Amino acid sequence: SGLNMCMSGSTTSCEECLLIHPSCAWCDFGRGRTLTSRCDFIQNLQKRGCDVQFIEYPKSSISILQSRPLSSKGSGWTPYDVVQIMPQQISLSLRPGEQTWFGLQVRQVEDYPVDLYYLMDLSLSMKDDLHTIRNLGTKLAQEMGKLTSNFRLGFGSFVDKNVSPFSYTAPKYHENPCNGYKAFPNCVPTFGFRHILSLTDKVDRFNEEVQKQMVSRNRDAPEGGFDAILQAAVCKSKIGWRKEAYHLLVFATDDVPHLALDGRLGGLVQPHDGQCHLNENNEYSASNKMDYPSLALLGEKLAENNIFLIFALLSILENNFTALIPGTTVEILDQDSKNVIQLIIAAYSNIRSKVELTVWDHPEDLSLSFTATCQDGQPLPGLRKCADLKIGDTVSFQCFIVEARSCPPRGTDQTFTIKPVGFKDRLEVTVDYMCDCGCTQTAQTNSSICSSIGTYNCGTCHCEPGYLGAHCECQEGEASSMYLSACREAEGKQICSGRGECSCNQCLCYESEFGKIYGTFCECDDFSCARHKGILCSGHGECHCGECKCHAGYIGDNCNCSTETSSCISDDGQMCSGRGNCVCGRCHCTEPGAFGDTCEKCPTCPDACGTKRECIECRLFNSGRLADNQTCQRLCKDKIITVETLKTEDPGAVLCLYKTDNDCVMKFTYSEHASGQSILTALKEPECASGPDALTVLLAVVGSILLVGVVLLAAWKLVITIHDRREFARFQNARSRARYEMASNPLYKQPVSTHFVETDFNMYGKSYNGGLH
Repeated sequence: SGLNMCMSGSTTSCEECLLIHPSCAWCDFGRGRTLTSRCDFIQNLQKRGCDVQFIEYPKSSISILQSRPLSSKGSGWTPYDVVQIMPQQISLSLRPGEQTWFGLQVRQVEDYPVDLYYLMDLSLSMKDDLHTIRNLGTKLAQEMGKLTSNFRLGFGSFVDKNVSPFSYTAPKYHENPCNGYKAFPNCVPTFGFRHILSLTDKVDRFNEEVQKQMVSRNRDAPEGGFDAILQAAVCKSKIGWRKEAYHLLVFATDDVPHLALDGRLGGLVQPHDGQCHLNENNEYSASNKMDYPSLALLGEKLAENNIFLIFALLSILENNFTALIPGTTVEILDQDSKNVIQLIIAAYSNIRSKVELTVWDHPEDLSLSFTATCQDGQPLPGLRKCADLKIGDTVSFQCFIVEARSCPPRGTDQTFTIKPVGFKDRLEVTVDYMCDCGCTQTAQTNSSICSSIGTYNCGTCHCEPGYLGAHCECQEGEASSMYLSACREAEGKQICSGRGECSCNQCLCYESEFGKIYGTFCECDDFSCARHKGILCSGHGECHCGECKCHAGYIGDNCNCSTETSSCISDDGQMCSGRGNCVCGRCHCTEPGAFGDTCEKCPTCPDACGTKRECIECRLFNSGRLADNQTCQRLCKDKIITVETLKTEDPGAVLCLYKTDNDCVMKFTYSEHASGQSILTALKEPECASGPDALTVLLAVVGSILLVGVVLLAAWKLVITIHDRREFARFQNARSRARYEMASNPLYKQPVSTHFVETDFNMYGKSYNGGLH
């Protein structure tokens, strides 16, 4: 816009100049220069004759303090030799307002040690599941042995708080809560959490301890599982978590856990303190003293101790815990836990297939953003996560220090940590703010340049109270016509823009309850800028002389438009699901019929059936592309209802069909509920045409051939018969005509036949042969 921010501000020192904008520089040499001309763009200062050696223009810099190379394998090394993030320590020297960035790499090494703690709900409804896992240790160790050579297993159990209304508290239930329950008359007393087996590589111990366990009974449906999770996370020494291993906490239950504030129903008003409370019997001693932990506290302690939480839930309890607690996966448990081993292996593979960065101790005055470069090599601005990785893959991230908005008090150390979720490895970042000018080290107090009543610092005089002027030559209150003319921006303009008084050739700007008035002629202020919802510069910028100077990551006249795109990335990694554009941090859907936060909902889109088909395949039949990549749980969050017969009368539902590998037809409908949830109603099984019976086909073919033969034979016989009859009729007709002709012809004479007889005349003594002569 042509605004020179460096000269428009009311800068009185080198430090103030450098805070205006990263492009501003300060010239600390030359007595004849005015106050405002010392603070300007560096090219302008050089044009006016200020040598580079006298220009204060610090630039942000990065120093790598520790950068050990990434490891390729986890076993066979000492714990501290395995490196999964590079670099490990850097130092940043930041000039406020200036952008800078640094890169880091993360690799999931092969054969990394694994600690798995199995936390099981032992309420009465889980008795069948307890029987199923009695030999879980051996089978699980065999399967995990294919993924890591260093595996340890532990076990703990929970029920609920032994207070009313969560449990049966009458005296007759103290020793046997199942007393009077005919279906299962005997069980152990109710308990909150019990740590049974510390992490060990002796998997037979796991089987032995599990076989000793018995179920208990509580009153309400929800369980006290969150109490148990927190104790398993924070009681590190008793559980036996190793620093150099992946920490997996499998939470198996058939019902939802109690949340914070539920404890008040039982008179437990003390919030959970997040500490370990296991007594000498390894039981949770504060179960009946403190409320259940909150999701926020739970997530904090899991992240603090690098624990991946695996929810093994029944399908009817499928909750979005992954969004509420970082580093969490949700897997669907069969009614009797028969699929628990496959579930754990799938969850572990899912965990190892992704890398997500978190920032700890994030300084409030620093604005950070990330760009991820995953296996396809394409940078993804706004993302700090890569998925669908293979073990051993290396991914890169760029961390942009968008700006340091201010200077902390002198001597304040600022540090923050970047670490992948669930990793022990981390990147330590130390921040040093470049807020001081080098020329302040040569400041002269009571300098003759400042009339001996001021300090000469970086080329300017800082006068004692009551004195003004470039050389402290005037006292406050002095005024003359010469001074007054120097206080007008232009002829005819008000003195000091009507917002100050002229004193000793300078404008002394009035104070305002709205903010600061400044400038050579008091022409600027920091409150007359555009607002959004009543907030100056939307709270994402600074007001400079009537214009909003937006913080990095925001644009617009009032800085209300975010350039961040992470909120526009859909679950499948596409920008606005490929159906819209990200504008000001929100998706504007351009595909007709598309809606949702990331345009992910679109029943009428041409690709709607194809997209939902993949979810039907992986969720119902554990097949298809998503099942192979272990991303079904992440991408397919729609509600799926299975039916025997599919109804298609709903006008808002789209009917989808596809052909399966065995030539059957799968049908489902896709609709959007008023609550915003996508509903998929599918047949339980694909429709397959029944195959014909072989004997029936054979008989039908033979019969058809015979029938055709008989028909042809009959037709041939009919034709011959007709032909013969016609010929016979023609013969009879010819014969009758012949008789008539013989009877009526006068020239016709009936032929005569003569016969000769040989006679023997021996009777007369001689023979005579007669003949015709």
